[in-house]
Amino acid sequence: MDSKKLHIAILASPGLGHLIPVLVLGNRLASFHDVKITILVITTTTSQAESQMLKPPSGEKLVDILPIPPVDISHLIDANTKMVTQLCIMVREALPGVRSTIAGMKPRPDVLIGDLFCTEAFPIATEFGMPKYLYVPSTAWFTALTTYCPVLHEQIDGQYVDQIEPLKIPGCKSVRPEDVVDPMLDRNDQQYREYLRHGIGYTLGDGILMNTWEDLEPISLEALRKNESLRPVVKRPVYPIGPLRKPIEPEGPKSELIKWLDMQPNESVIFVSFGSGGTLSAQQITELAWGLELSQQRFIWVVRPPTKGGADESFFTSGSGSDGTPDYLPEGFLTRTKKTGLVEPLWTQQVEILNHPSVGGFLSHCGWNSTLESITSGVPMIAWPLYAEQRLNATMLTEELGIAVRPEVLPTKKVVVRKEIEKMVRIVMEYKEGKIMRDKVRKLKISAENALNKGGSSYNNMCDLLKDAEMSSKSLKSMSD
Repeated sequence: MDSKKLHIAILASPGLGHLIPVLVLGNRLASFHDVKITILVITTTTSQAESQMLKPPSGEKLVDILPIPPVDISHLIDANTKMVTQLCIMVREALPGVRSTIAGMKPRPDVLIGDLFCTEAFPIATEFGMPKYLYVPSTAWFTALTTYCPVLHEQIDGQYVDQIEPLKIPGCKSVRPEDVVDPMLDRNDQQYREYLRHGIGYTLGDGILMNTWEDLEPISLEALRKNESLRPVVKRPVYPIGPLRKPIEPEGPKSELIKWLDMQPNESVIFVSFGSGGTLSAQQITELAWGLELSQQRFIWVVRPPTKGGADESFFTSGSGSDGTPDYLPEGFLTRTKKTGLVEPLWTQQVEILNHPSVGGFLSHCGWNSTLESITSGVPMIAWPLYAEQRLNATMLTEELGIAVRPEVLPTKKVVVRKEIEKMVRIVMEYKEGKIMRDKVRKLKISAENALNKGGSSYNNMCDLLKDAEMSSKSLKSMSD
């Protein structure tokens, strides 16, 4: 590669939901902005899907990928350690490996971008004279909440979930107590302390990249840039550079699933999937199966074995497990629905499915990667949030954007019964409300395309970021010479 190119290293924390947006960002910078990219991936030993993502298909390689060897954290956690805490500990323990990898790179990168769990790697960038940026593969609203949480910590006594009034973030939509991100559910848990540390860490880089765009979140972006109370907390420039999402795989032999979709009427199939880490209880799986059957709609359902732990139980084990027909579905379900539905175990080609003209709705956990894939495919949603910042996303999709419906009670608080599931599916697939949502999401799809096109807002923001990074890199190098 040309040694005169700007060389950016991007550091990805563990988990498929973090790796995918980093790979997409790296490929975007390499292919559209002529930047040399090295992606450093803090790996785990448990995720089969993650391992496959790190072995791209043969052909021209846009980015270099350097895996950071997995670290053993078993002596630092116990059965009660929450997912966010585990992630933070994994990253912390991997930092010596990150440092030695960067130290050994010839030539060394000019810039470091760390994802949302990698702010503790910023001192490594400082040591090597590299400007450092944060990449939040989520919304501006989530970014505002995270950076403002240390202020809320001082302002509010008691648990956030027990508050009567919504949590106020200057210039942004307030956050309902039940919608707070997972680490804010219990202020006594270690993951809350980790989250506070990240809220401060977000402001210690040279800028914040976000996987959103100007037209999607104008109010939150305006607040991050100009609000007199929020701006002094954030301190750094913000760069909405999205929507970046996994591309459609190059055309190869069609899978049986895509062949089945080819035979279905336009916008007649609802796709049901809870992302790379989401799982349901046995009782909820039964109710969902009955709800789909009662709706009499065509469906594709990605099913995982029922969870015994939290809704994020599969986060580190995406794509692992036994194949074959699930035995935890209602008796006779597969036989009764064999003409109208497909049940896929564990994992499937989500972007290709959502882009297929036969798909007319998406029942989703509202992870931001999946949400962007749905919006950029023009597909309305049933919002079924499970963990992380998904409750925030669900509220935004239903109340601000008007492109989704959701259960009356959060699925993590109460089992959603079959009749309510049937009703939501019919609303999206059959009723007038579904048509209104479909029209709105199609407009957002066009807005997203315009933002990414040359001269669009996200394209220009990326150019501004690269100019800033290049100037900062040159300045730091001249100071060290």
